[in-house]
Amino acid sequence: MHSKLYSAVYKFFYRLGVVKWLKKNIKWLTFTKIYPFYYNRARRKPVNPKKAVFIEVRHDYLTDNFKLLYDAMEKKGYENEVYYLQNILPGQKAYIKRCIQMMDVIGDAKYIFLNDACDVISHVKIRKETVVTQVWHACGAFKKFGMGVADKIFGASGKEQLKYSGYKNLDYVTVSSPEIVWAYEEAMNLKPEDHIVRPVGVSRTDIFFDEGFKKRAYDRVKEVFPACEGKKIILYAPTFRGRVAKAKAPNKLDLGALKENFGDEYVVLIKHHPFVKNLPQIDEYYDNFAKDVTRELDIEDLLCVSDICISDYSSLVFEYSLYERPMIFFAYDLENYFDWRGFFYDYDELTPGPVVKTNKEIIDYIYQVKDHFDPSEVRAFRDKFMSSCDGHATEKILDLVLSTKK
Repeated sequence: MHSKLYSAVYKFFYRLGVVKWLKKNIKWLTFTKIYPFYYNRARRKPVNPKKAVFIEVRHDYLTDNFKLLYDAMEKKGYENEVYYLQNILPGQKAYIKRCIQMMDVIGDAKYIFLNDACDVISHVKIRKETVVTQVWHACGAFKKFGMGVADKIFGASGKEQLKYSGYKNLDYVTVSSPEIVWAYEEAMNLKPEDHIVRPVGVSRTDIFFDEGFKKRAYDRVKEVFPACEGKKIILYAPTFRGRVAKAKAPNKLDLGALKENFGDEYVVLIKHHPFVKNLPQIDEYYDNFAKDVTRELDIEDLLCVSDICISDYSSLVFEYSLYERPMIFFAYDLENYFDWRGFFYDYDELTPGPVVKTNKEIIDYIYQVKDHFDPSEVRAFRDKFMSSCDGHATEKILDLVLSTKK
């Protein structure tokens, strides 16, 4: 009976064109009517001065972008909640439902923390008592995002980004250095005179200054890959290719050539971007030389223990620069990637290491790294892009946020 009634009602509205209109305008409807309605209802509750909500925009776990902040606030007696928005999961109806449910969670929050663009937060009228802080998920300013990719294949149009911005309602954006404030203001379409972007450091980098963490990191790596004991470690950590929903891993690194040349001295650990769902398979021939540890080890552990890092366009090189170790930039598809994303700085001038396009160039550099590596180039890079990361970023972020009078 109910199904027949539903079918009849659906057909009636379909003939009137209502269903077609809803499908076409669902984004406008949710952002301008539905989300604001549910938030306005939730904000009727008195603000809880001790409530902090950490919104994981993409993932279903508490990421390292939040972990130290979460722990520090918990020690201070704050009532922390984590909300997993998971905007990269398929299923529009389920996502809209999660967005609506989130409104009830944040309605009485004193503090909201974000680690990625969040257009949902941008489209409700946040209560005046709430402090919203964007801690971002990357250090430095490497590949473009936000308004910076409005004219690129990767990004939406400028008109679309302005209409459905992911960077409104922010009180603070915390970054790794004064040098890059301009890049975040440009990408997020923020006014310099508002002083929203603050170079107080990136919380998760604090662990790199913890000697105990470094030792524990090596123990974790050795447990996952015992073959690394007594060997030097080459970390291969590229970014993904394509769009987020269908992210692919590059597969141009020649493990055979690396093993033939350096099998007695090095091992290779591979860490792909977390967006990559289908990881390239590694032949069992490389069992004692190379291992994909994407699902088994955190990038922080790997950065701690690696003697050489091979990457391409990933922002992890900013964190790796804290160790002043050799980096190789395997940019075999640089021209194509520039068309997709582009960079805030000239790529060749930015990179504190050789930019190579072939495996032969990688091998040649590794052979000469012992005698020719000059850490001063990496040090200058670190001082320029990571100067606010000094082991006390978490403390500085909380000093900023918790002292805000609203």
